[in-house]
Amino acid sequence: MYARGGAHPNGGWPEATTSIDVPVTRAGTSRVRHLRRSTWRGTITRVAKRSDLEQHLRDLALLRRVRDRIDREYAQPLNVEALARSVGMSAGHLSRQFRLAYGESPYSYLMTRRIERAMALLRRGDMSVTEVCFAVGCSSLGTFSTRFTELVGVPPSVYRRQAAGEAAGIPPCVAKQVTRPIRNREARPTQSS
Repeated sequence: MYARGGAHPNGGWPEATTSIDVPVTRAGTSRVRHLRRSTWRGTITRVAKRSDLEQHLRDLALLRRVRDRIDREYAQPLNVEALARSVGMSAGHLSRQFRLAYGESPYSYLMTRRIERAMALLRRGDMSVTEVCFAVGCSSLGTFSTRFTELVGVPPSVYRRQAAGEAAGIPPCVAKQVTRPIRNREARPTQSS
């Protein structure tokens, strides 16, 4: 037992365990017990928060791996289940966490990457819309055209005609930034003349 003002061997209050060494004072014993309980609860709370934070950081690292894989393999046949399996998560958990971290679902992010690449290929002008659709990993021309129109504001065939003059003389790296599609279904308004 430790007297008032005495030091615990580990330099302070005892660690929270099932058998706790309680500092004993002759006066104010109830106060010491109250402090001990709140210190013990605080330790549990800090440990829980720390483990939650560590889990959150691990999840963010896994989400970055998924995002990087989408960026690298956008032309491959990817689906949420395969992406989730690759990082050891369920598809639902991956979708929820990905949306929280990046503001859109993994599928939406994948389609945005595909549309960005399709825009670059259409600006070159040497491929048809169907060839571009399959080159970026889309298996349905209808889905590709619909998503392209949602993100860019014009159908791919119209974009291909307009892009020839729009990006002339602009370096490809700058053209990619200037013509990047707007995400989350916020298409640019079409210009009518």
